[in-house]
Amino acid sequence: MMSGTKAGEAKVGIGTWPKEAIKAHIGFMMRLNKELSERGELVDAQGLAGSGEAVLVRAGSGGLPITDGVFPESKEFLAGFWIIDVESEARAHAIAAQASAAPGVGGKPLNMPIEVRQVMGGPPDDLL
Repeated sequence: MMSGTKAGEAKVGIGTWPKEAIKAHIGFMMRLNKELSERGELVDAQGLAGSGEAVLVRAGSGGLPITDGVFPESKEFLAGFWIIDVESEARAHAIAAQASAAPGVGGKPLNMPIEVRQVMGGPPDDLL
């Protein structure tokens, strides 16, 4: 999971970058996804809309949705994700490091934090 911060988004969000930097960044991500796909490791990958469009929803009375602004207390947000199917934790970490080095303005690697978590399966049949 690719994370960002509200402070970083406000200061240097991709929407403020020069067009060439945006193209380089998106091109990097597309090449990474193509490489992972060709290796049979990519299950899914998505970039997410900015934190200003996120809404927290919970069930209220009678199950009706209650929305709560745009993560008012949160300093960090989820910017995008990859779901990969790899043979080892080490390979997952290598892919995360590669994604972390996506270029920013001037081609400098962003070294953004990438959180790695295993997708969990359901409980064993004897617990159902």
